[in-house]
Amino acid sequence: MPRRRRAFTRPACSALLLPAMKFQPDPSGPHTITAYGPGWVALGNERFTRSLLVLAGSGHTPWGAATFDELTEADFAQLADAGPELVIFGSGERLRFPRPAWLRPLAGRRIGLETMSTPAACRTYNILAGEGRRVLAALLIGESSG
Repeated sequence: MPRRRRAFTRPACSALLLPAMKFQPDPSGPHTITAYGPGWVALGNERFTRSLLVLAGSGHTPWGAATFDELTEADFAQLADAGPELVIFGSGERLRFPRPAWLRPLAGRRIGLETMSTPAACRTYNILAGEGRRVLAALLIGESSG
């Protein structure tokens, strides 16, 4: 007697339905870094070619030091005075670490600092700001910043 083949049956349609997924555009506001390149950073439609501080939810301001070699402890005290929970320091086109003495104002207020190249700092800032963190991007911008 030949064996009967079992017919393939599909599960009920409701078993195939997956939970709905909601897609939302990334928030883009006046304090979102929308683009960057060698020697410039854009916030919204405005392009900046000089060093810049960007505080999530508060705005942006020029930063006094144009190059890494011009940085001082006073420049980092300015970061601490803004009151962020975390500073993302963009050291220019290449990674350069700040001198420990420069970090005293931040350490005294228990403010964290992450150092990276300026392009990486732009990306990291947007992620943390998008999460609602009180993050400050301190970006060295310009041809001579690296």
